[in-house]
Parts: sequence; structure tokens; C-alpha cells
Amino acid sequence: MRLTKSTDIALRIAMRLAVLGEDDNPTTREVAEAVAVPYTHAAKVVSRLQHLGVVEARRGRGGGLMLTFAGRTGSLGLLLRELEGVGDVVDCEGDPPCPLRSACRLRGALRKAQEAFFASLDQLTIGDLVTSPTGPVLLNLTTRPTD
Repeated sequence: MRLTKSTDIALRIAMRLAVLGEDDNPTTREVAEAVAVPYTHAAKVVSRLQHLGVVEARRGRGGGLMLTFAGRTGSLGLLLRELEGVGDVVDCEGDPPCPLRSACRLRGALRKAQEAFFASLDQLTIGDLVTSPTGPVLLNLTTRPTD
């Protein structure tokens, strides 16, 4: 199974926010630069994370992004289910539809494997992902100088 680019960006952003102090609330642009993703992609992902209650975004002076308690301690498997969706791994009903769809066992096997993938991540949190050696690397990420 391969995660979407959007999910990859969401995890990078959440991990970056997880290692920052309470008073260090970067902007979306700053986080995008630190994790090396385009600002427009990061902005869409931050909006989705905010909708899921993982990130809090404040505007104005003293504003910025911060990871919520739920974002730090919630199940990684649950977060990935929300970000990826739990649809079929293969598109049996596409155009043209698969001729085996009425008697195929592959779709069920792939769905079971997908759930095992998510279940293996259920016990982890974003907080777990940023322990050493990852946390120090995330802290040392710097934004690239602007031209």
C-alpha cells in the first residue's frame, strides 16, 4: 500500500509541530519550508488537519500553528484512516469494470491487508514518532532563506 502525497505531507507537518515548544508557533509557510513541501500543498493539508482537530491555527500577532493534544496523543492508525479513507485498494468498478468483480477474492484479501496495515499503526501516536533519533533531526530543520 502506498500513502498519498497529501498524507505524507500531513505526517511531516504534524511531526514537525510535535517537537516544537509551546511558544514556537510557526506559520504554514515556515512549516512548509522546513519540511520541504510547496506552500500551496501545505496550506491544503493544514486546513484538513485543522478540520480533523489535529492542528490548531491562529491568525494575527502571536498566531501560527500548533499540534493539539488530540493530534499528539491520538492513534496514528485512526489518523491515517481519516486522511487516506478506507476505500478499496483496487478499483474494481472503474471504466471499464473488472470482469472478475462478481467472483473475485482479491478485493477482499486486499481490504483485509489494508486493515492490517492500519491496525499495526493503531498503537502509535505522532508523539511516538518524534522520539529520538527523529525528534532532534526535526528540531534541526531550518527554513530555507528567501531570495
